[in-house]
Amino acid sequence: MSERQLPDDLSIETLAIRAAELRTGEMTHSEPLFLTSSFVYENAAQAAARFAGDEPGNVYSRFTNPTVSIFEQRLAAMEGGERCVAFASGMAAITSTFLALLKPGDHIVSSRGVFGTTNVVYEKYLKKFGIETTLVDLTDLDAWRAAVRPETRFLYLETPSNPLAEVGDIRALAELAHANDAQLIVDNCFCSPALQQPLALGADLVIHSATKYLDGQGRCLGGAVVGPKETLNEIYGFLRSTGATMSAFNAWVFIKGLETLALRMKAHSDNAQGLADWLVQQPGIARVHYAGLPEHPQHALAKQQQSGFGGVLSIEVEDSDGARDRQAAWRFIDATRLVSITANLGDVKTTITHPATTTHGRVSAEEKQRSGITENLIRVAVGLEGLADLKADMARGIVALGHAVR
Repeated sequence: MSERQLPDDLSIETLAIRAAELRTGEMTHSEPLFLTSSFVYENAAQAAARFAGDEPGNVYSRFTNPTVSIFEQRLAAMEGGERCVAFASGMAAITSTFLALLKPGDHIVSSRGVFGTTNVVYEKYLKKFGIETTLVDLTDLDAWRAAVRPETRFLYLETPSNPLAEVGDIRALAELAHANDAQLIVDNCFCSPALQQPLALGADLVIHSATKYLDGQGRCLGGAVVGPKETLNEIYGFLRSTGATMSAFNAWVFIKGLETLALRMKAHSDNAQGLADWLVQQPGIARVHYAGLPEHPQHALAKQQQSGFGGVLSIEVEDSDGARDRQAAWRFIDATRLVSITANLGDVKTTITHPATTTHGRVSAEEKQRSGITENLIRVAVGLEGLADLKADMARGIVALGHAVR
């Protein structure tokens, strides 16, 4: 097998296609798929050296597989990180990072606007091991400062947030973390490296649910962590022992997804912008949450740290009687005929969901209220269908609320 040395300073688009190319003896042009659980050795001494880490090479696909390595190296190159470790899912990546790097008595400051299951990990599992979490509003820097303690090890955020599309100031939070001997972890799921590179803004680690935009077609589960080699070596050791492993097949699918990531993210952003601009003009849409709108509170910040606004927006709906409740949201969702009613996102197919009863259904009512997850909130992950067709489908929801579309 051979791997070519690429030129320096390649673009994201080129790295997504050419980084970590691997040619087998068959000289395949497409990346090879290694479906094997184990690997053989020339002799017993080589086996011992591989297991001990004294000689590079594959050992067992729980922690060394060439196809998974291609995906890891390519994503690390795109994010500008020294190393990447891949996992079976985004939640596996998040939980493994916490458990690998934290100890009892440590503390996390996290934004409220994170994926609902992350909050469950904080409250139900990390707390069991003596690791405490303080939740703060993503955009309130004073609240972040006030929440930091001497035992704080991580500041953690998603930006843009799920589902309200709030934008956190990565550079400012990185400075705050480093001034307090802590690390900043950024979930880059909504933007991907095609639109945002947190490490370049000062973040220490980047988390991905590869299930979303890195795949792009809703086919496979996967997750990844990117960052400095020393830290990732510790996370890799945790993976090796605990086994939340990305399958070689899924890694191969993600490699193919990365090749079109930049093109897709631009198209997602363009479609979402067009739909958001239309929705703000419609009756029954009380509010549109999308950083691409000039009236969004963090519009200027998003323009500064992102190269596009992404494909996810949320709307708050109101029926013709003025009700802003679950029934109104469900009527809107159920009236659609084109978009998919599912909680996944990042797909070429547009998806729609009711966060309060799906992605954030296990979050307490009090925390949902604090986080702005209202009963009339709907999240739309805008896909790559024709914009006119998406508007027509949203119009069906508006009509179901008793309004006339403009």
